Amino acid sequence: MDRPSVSIVVVSRGRPDALDLCLTGLSQLDHPRLEVIAVTCPRGAAAVGARDDAARIKCIPFDAANISAARNAGIVAAAGDIVAFIDDDAVAEPSWLRHLTAPFDDPEIAATGGFVRGRNGIGFQWRARSVDATGIAHPVSEPGSDPFKPEVPAGHAVKTEGTNMAVRRQVLAELGGFDPAFRFYLDETDLNMRLHRAGYGTVLVPLAQVHHGYAPSDRRNRDRSPRDLTEIGASLAVFLRKHCDEAARGPAWNAFRKAQRARLLAWMQRGPLDAGDVARLLLGLRRGWKDGQGRAVSPPAPLPEPSGPFLDFPARPGAAHLALSGRTWQREALQERARSAVAAGQIVTVFRFSPTALYHRMRFHPDGFWEQTGGQFGRSDRAQPLVQARTLAGRVAQEKALFAELRRF
Repeated sequence: MDRPSVSIVVVSRGRPDALDLCLTGLSQLDHPRLEVIAVTCPRGAAAVGARDDAARIKCIPFDAANISAARNAGIVAAAGDIVAFIDDDAVAEPSWLRHLTAPFDDPEIAATGGFVRGRNGIGFQWRARSVDATGIAHPVSEPGSDPFKPEVPAGHAVKTEGTNMAVRRQVLAELGGFDPAFRFYLDETDLNMRLHRAGYGTVLVPLAQVHHGYAPSDRRNRDRSPRDLTEIGASLAVFLRKHCDEAARGPAWNAFRKAQRARLLAWMQRGPLDAGDVARLLLGLRRGWKDGQGRAVSPPAPLPEPSGPFLDFPARPGAAHLALSGRTWQREALQERARSAVAAGQIVTVFRFSPTALYHRMRFHPDGFWEQTGGQFGRSDRAQPLVQARTLAGRVAQEKALFAELRRF
């Protein structure tokens, strides 16, 4: 069966370097027909314009602090059968889109979501979850690595992540896309609830994976400590008004505010925040909650047909995968070999280990190759012991196995 055409929407504001890295990752996808839509501010547009593939990217000017409205602008420009979403501070595995779109062979499936690896590129931030009417996410059982439709409790919807999800364009247009009342936070969760209530099926795809780096923004520092909670409070207010019984809204808000206070105090104990920061952030949370009480909660209007034709983006379907390995002191030689292989059209992963017990990290290099570093005897996953007795060849083989299903070594 022919694979569906896919439009990938990337929203970016104030993070041109992250956007450029995300786009380089998308250029290595193995899906045969895709287009890329960057909805971005002037700095992001300049980064797109400086790329060699700039003419094959739909660049949509957008500089308002509203991720839902930005995504809707991307959907309007999308001419693919499926619309996929990834954040600008994330990088997709080369096989991401192939796995994420496979369930759409079933016409009953309207949406899919994948798993998200965290800052070290190995452990997971988010896996399979459901969400309840208060916006709280709950883990659900995972039967294995095949796509599956989770069994969720009554009143719950299948949870997808905004940085790793896909929806049929026709369904998105019918539902009005994302609700602009959610300028930040719970935007995709609101869509999850609306898809569920409209009777649309959502499948989770464990092998559809992206790496999410948590780049700094207006709302978050580089160390992930918050700068502002106003829109979080506003979005929660809107979400509860749309999806939660009135009698349960007050208790849900009180529980959320208590949890946020505990989170801020933990940050203060670690050092990034002081008592004044905590007070300021909690004041912003309450201000946002009050503002959210007055935002419109009417259903978004249906979105129009695509504003232009499909624009094929040059990716790498069928590309060969190459794994290189060596010691820390071979860094320059390994990276030069990796660059040459990438230029020749291959997808490259470098495993570069020192004779130590340092923790591991997998990252996507700006030059277009994956690189895992750490100690030959250190752990890469939290479930592993702190020290492992391994030869270099044995450790490389062990780490390759973690990504073998994703990169086809």
